Amino acid sequence: MPGGDHQRGFTYIGLLFAVAILGITLATVGIVWSTQIRREKESELLWIGDQYRDAIGRYRAAGGQYPQELSDLVEDKRFPLVRRYLRKLFPDPMTGQVDWQLIPAPGSGFMGVASTSTAKPIKVAGFPAYEFEFENAECYCTWAFVYAPRIGRHHRIIKSTGST
Repeated sequence: MPGGDHQRGFTYIGLLFAVAILGITLATVGIVWSTQIRREKESELLWIGDQYRDAIGRYRAAGGQYPQELSDLVEDKRFPLVRRYLRKLFPDPMTGQVDWQLIPAPGSGFMGVASTSTAKPIKVAGFPAYEFEFENAECYCTWAFVYAPRIGRHHRIIKSTGST
């Protein structure tokens, strides 16, 4: 049966081709899925950064000074009744930890937070005007969410990474 061996060879090649196509498809789906997860984490970072910046502003407005540590935003003990500016300490979505880089305020305390992640952002454009400094950032660690009272509540700056 020479024809039967020939057909088995074509079946085997066809099966290998189908497995290769399936592998390529699954790899593509994995890349798209991974990119989507990073985009969602970026969006969460922008939201959480805004929460910290706004909480720092409310803390300063309530007592005229900047917080000394992150926990001050959850429980401000400067008053007879404890005030809360955040309901909890949010972790950095890029690292999964509450390991924020604190941006020092003039005098003492901190006036902002930034991610500690050195990963390169996917989003490099299309930010609102008050976030223009985030465009073309080299890492999430330069997305600094800073409360600056003289400029207004929607001001953010990119912190220096020390390199020129």
